[in-house]
Amino acid sequence: MDEVVELQWMRDGACRNYPPAAFFPSDGVGVDAARRICAECKVRTECLEYALEARIDHGVWGGCSERERRRILKRRRQDAAVLVNA
Repeated sequence: MDEVVELQWMRDGACRNYPPAAFFPSDGVGVDAARRICAECKVRTECLEYALEARIDHGVWGGCSERERRRILKRRRQDAAVLVNA
């Protein structure tokens, strides 16, 4: 039940009006198109955090590609290491 409540933000995503394939593009043009949809989405932050926490490694989530999410996670790990060693 908690998972259902946690994921209720998904019903408000701009992506619900598009086919899922639009968010799993095979090229940069498709990534840019997905980002434009995400840019107008009111649950973009929740979407990105969900993808980061779940370590989703395919598709555009919260306006970020797989590569961008890997960079965010790397930066967060580095920031956490700095805090631990401070």
